[in-house]
Amino acid sequence: MSKTNTSEFIFQGKVWIYKQTGGWHFVTLPKQLSKKIRKQFFESEEGWGRLKTTAFLGHTTWETSIWFDSKIGSYIIPLKASVRKQENINEESQVKIKIEFDLNNSI
Repeated sequence: MSKTNTSEFIFQGKVWIYKQTGGWHFVTLPKQLSKKIRKQFFESEEGWGRLKTTAFLGHTTWETSIWFDSKIGSYIIPLKASVRKQENINEESQVKIKIEFDLNNSI
């Protein structure tokens, strides 16, 4: 698969836990980056501001989505348990994540 039809973004953030049932772990994308992504991919958003992406963290790659959280004005990305375990990540960990959008499937 050629990487020429992809758009990549790299960011850093702190892991936080959603305090409701389930205790999902997330990282919030920087607001400026969120604005850039939303401007470029808004037409590709699915329900609840969802955009499918491939994420890279350390040595781990997984298929996921980012969601636009209108309360904070930024996208958030979930970190599933298998990724956290493989990369030894906990709440409050600082992480560097790359997300990649396949432009062939974006619209």
